[in-house]
Amino acid sequence: MGGTGAAAEVLATLARRYVRHAPGTFGKAALASRFLNPWLRDHPRQRVVDSVFGARFAVDTRDLIQRYLYVFGVWEPHLSRWLRGRLLPGDVFVDVGANIGYLSVLASRLVGPSGRVVAVEASPAFHRHVLRHRELNGCANLRAVNAAVSDRRRTLTFVLASTHNMGANSVVPWDGPVASRFETEALPLPDLLEPDELTRARVIKVDVEGAEGGVIRGLAPVLDQLRPDVEIAIEVTPDRMARLGDSATELLATLRSHGFHPYRLRNDYDPATYPAATRGPLPTPTRWPHPITEEMDLVFSRVDAETLA
Repeated sequence: MGGTGAAAEVLATLARRYVRHAPGTFGKAALASRFLNPWLRDHPRQRVVDSVFGARFAVDTRDLIQRYLYVFGVWEPHLSRWLRGRLLPGDVFVDVGANIGYLSVLASRLVGPSGRVVAVEASPAFHRHVLRHRELNGCANLRAVNAAVSDRRRTLTFVLASTHNMGANSVVPWDGPVASRFETEALPLPDLLEPDELTRARVIKVDVEGAEGGVIRGLAPVLDQLRPDVEIAIEVTPDRMARLGDSATELLATLRSHGFHPYRLRNDYDPATYPAATRGPLPTPTRWPHPITEEMDLVFSRVDAETLA
């Protein structure tokens, strides 16, 4: 590596320390978005790092989620902080689309030894990450399931367009170049859960890159069996859903017919927003009365109010 590259490596190390550990937010947004994010993507580092809640993760900064964990110590800060205000000891958290297990490990700490976490991940590679992070953090209450979730038993093909965002594995048809492809068995979520995991679930999180319609159709027959205060957090992607023949309107109608009301939870993947998001007030989901025309995170709850306290 030449002198310029070596200097940039040192600068990246110092910039990451400043963004991660210095008080306040001055200059952090620009530093993270204009320098750290592209540099660490194109000059990857493999490290074991601590998250803001003390858990350890083995990361490769080529990947978006792992890069953000390296720089900020957190992924999806609004959802992370919302979960910290939701899950209590003894609860069950179901993580559909667990990726490397970040939210599963967070939930494992929140629900404690008397609780349970089920991390469902279709990708064999990411499933191995979940197992490693379970071991790194001693998450004895975390059960990892390597399977896809759908409305019926079938085999699904997943494609990944770019290794720069490995969490974008999807069953949505893709006509461009493919970085990887794999097949896996899919089952309805109730078939993957033990009876007490289903009935004790406090939060079910669904992030499946367009396949959320099938997940909810498969869950619909047992929605009335869930505990009264259960909440379902879904990343809804109407464009991807449409390419699979699904619709966000149908998803809304299904959940509403079982007494669930939608609330929008703020989310932003721009690295410039992370320094403030990790230090801001606890997010409050607000009622979403409109059609879903763009990607958004929604929390479905039986609470009927303007905001979800």
